[in-house]
Amino acid sequence: MDQLLGHSITYRIAVGPQQGRKVFTLQTLPARDPDEPFTDTVGKAAGFSLHAGVAAQAHQRDKLERLCRYVARPAVSEKRLSRTPQGKVCYRLKTPYRDGTTHVLFEPLDFIARLAALVPKPRVNLTRFHGVFASNSHRREQITPGQRARHTGEETDGTAAAGHAAMTPDRVRGRLWAQRLKRVFKIDIETCSHCDEAVKIIASIEDPMVIEKILTHLNEKAAGAKPTRLPECRAPPQAVLFN
Repeated sequence: MDQLLGHSITYRIAVGPQQGRKVFTLQTLPARDPDEPFTDTVGKAAGFSLHAGVAAQAHQRDKLERLCRYVARPAVSEKRLSRTPQGKVCYRLKTPYRDGTTHVLFEPLDFIARLAALVPKPRVNLTRFHGVFASNSHRREQITPGQRARHTGEETDGTAAAGHAAMTPDRVRGRLWAQRLKRVFKIDIETCSHCDEAVKIIASIEDPMVIEKILTHLNEKAAGAKPTRLPECRAPPQAVLFN
């Protein structure tokens, strides 16, 4: 794994006959001017790069949300992933590199090695908090919803009391799971899909066996239902003439 990680962060091929070489790229655009604006906001050192050109004011909550969504995005976009006629894996970059690179090519085995480097180790926390966000910080309850903190028995100072008084109920109260479902996945379970009226949540089923039983019953019911068909069109009855 150390070898895979090392090759991944240095943009080199990890496995196969081309091991150690730079990954193959396609430069379909001309290189950009190195003196263009915002180049001084990107720092590079020891193979790592840091972009410091994005900032958000305290009142710009929508901009902060977009930044958080960008940070929490998946590592690979399946929409920009394809295979070439030669059998290689082609990944289209969302934003071209400064040298005009728009696509990166991998051998199938090397692409799997790249994905393996993204798999976290077992029993390792992926999110770590420092400073006032740390669980042992005595000021953590001033910045977390619901004033969650690990109390050590120490008395809070006047600043903490003032912070509690300034908190509004909307900030302290966390979102319900139905609200989070609607916000993240755009699934609104509080509105009826047939009449668009508000519905009331009466229960939450979490037992996997019960959920599977209900879903199986609904699938069998949907499969056994006969489709509604209109009667076949017939011509109006004609009068029979008798001589």
